[in-house]
Amino acid sequence: MSAALIITGVLVLGVIFVNGWTDAPNAIATAVSTRVLPPRVAITMAVILNFAGVLIMTFFNAEVAETISHMVTFEGGANEPQIALAAALFSIVVWSVGAWYFGIPTSESHSLIAGITGSALAMGGLHAVNMAEWSKVLIGLAISSVIGFGGGFGVAKLIQKIFTHVNRPSANRFFTVGQALSAAANAFLHGAQDGQKFMGVFMLTLFYNGIVERNASGGFAIPLWVMILCSLIMGLGTSVGGMKIIKAVGMDMVKLEKYQGFSADLSSAVCLLASSLFGIPVSTTHTKTTAIMGVGASRRVRSVDWRIVKEMVLAWILTFPGCGLIAYLMTKLFTHIF
Repeated sequence: MSAALIITGVLVLGVIFVNGWTDAPNAIATAVSTRVLPPRVAITMAVILNFAGVLIMTFFNAEVAETISHMVTFEGGANEPQIALAAALFSIVVWSVGAWYFGIPTSESHSLIAGITGSALAMGGLHAVNMAEWSKVLIGLAISSVIGFGGGFGVAKLIQKIFTHVNRPSANRFFTVGQALSAAANAFLHGAQDGQKFMGVFMLTLFYNGIVERNASGGFAIPLWVMILCSLIMGLGTSVGGMKIIKAVGMDMVKLEKYQGFSADLSSAVCLLASSLFGIPVSTTHTKTTAIMGVGASRRVRSVDWRIVKEMVLAWILTFPGCGLIAYLMTKLFTHIF
């Protein structure tokens, strides 16, 4: 086993771990903030369902992993692609841990895409990026914004009308069960979306180390052991962190009632499911937080803490150039050193 494979393999698993640590808590943030689920129970549920989402969804539909594995081409000699991947993964970890430290729910999906794109540009220029596949990222950004915010706003308004004459204790019992189930769906679909993204990068690592080959369509047949390994690492990451992100997303941005938490979870789950089935890589963070914004705005615009929203949006905007530039520079540096 080569040193390059060990280094890039460890870095891939490190990025998956950081994703579980910093990104997976978004799925359960609202259920914790509305006290539907205690933090420890919610995190345990997220661990189990992240694992299941990565494993089960990949068996039925690996379109997201295919999109990621086709997005860039690392060119060069025998070692250059491995160096570029290592630089990209290193940059993603640096960016993500920094965002976690400041409690900002930056998108791991965008960090991943920015990192591998920056490294590909450093190695082969613009023609190393498959713009047809990259366009799906922009589509996903638009979809997650529109469906997240619009869905959260619309579902919350609809629920307000439907439950106008239902007594509060009965309504809260319904929303407690409904939000627990929709939070579980979000955790499962987070694994389905983000787990596949990182499996796509893991398969690129194996490919550039000569362990797997592309199939006739140019993609990969993902082995069972890769699914299990990535699932376990993501679940482990979720189990050891998360409260900073839960606080930022579920508590600081909008003060939610149970029906609002249910509305946000339901609309984000629908968006994530549709995106996964069509192979569109969307940000689970982006989807969930825009849904919460929409729910908050459905009551009144001032109920949303737009200062927190501004910080999040700024982090999303900076992720592509910021993480991409770090990856570009790290690739140039690693290539020079190694």
